[in-house]
Parts: sequence; structure tokens; C-alpha cells
Amino acid sequence: MEMLVAAITVFVLAVFVGFEIITKVPPTLHTPLMSGSNAISGITLIGAVISTRTDNPKLATILGVCAVAFAMINVVGGYMVTHRMLDMFKGKR
Repeated sequence: MEMLVAAITVFVLAVFVGFEIITKVPPTLHTPLMSGSNAISGITLIGAVISTRTDNPKLATILGVCAVAFAMINVVGGYMVTHRMLDMFKGKR
């Protein structure tokens, strides 16, 4: 029970800190910030894959699979946005 309370506390604090940081970023920097967050999503992906080991309980496996799916959506979307942003800087041919 104490681990659950600690995990929920960390989650709530992370959400609050993340919201406060993102709201302070000017709109012109949101796309580069999203591109830079791909590294963080990659770390999330590695942690999610590790948590899907077969010796974990069923709930941990389900949550790990969901984390893999969401992290992959974030990574692919981030790279697509980055590619589109970099295409805007190419010269007209």
C-alpha cells in the first residue's frame, strides 16, 4: 500500500512539474521541444519493454504493453513533426 501511495505521489508531482514547465515555453519553441522529447520517449520505451518480462504479474505486463504503444506513438509522431519542420528550412528547388 505504501508503494502505491509513493508511486501516485511521484506521478502527481511529475504531472504538475511537467505542466508548469510546458506552460512557460513560448509557442515558437513547442515544436523543437517536442523533437527533443523523443529521447525521453525512447527511455520510456526501454523501461516499458523491461517491465513486460514474463516474471512480472499480469497487471505489470498489461501496463508495460500500453506504455510501449504510447511511447511508440510519441516517438513516431515526434520524428514526423521534426521531419516536417526540417523540410520547411530546405531551399526551393
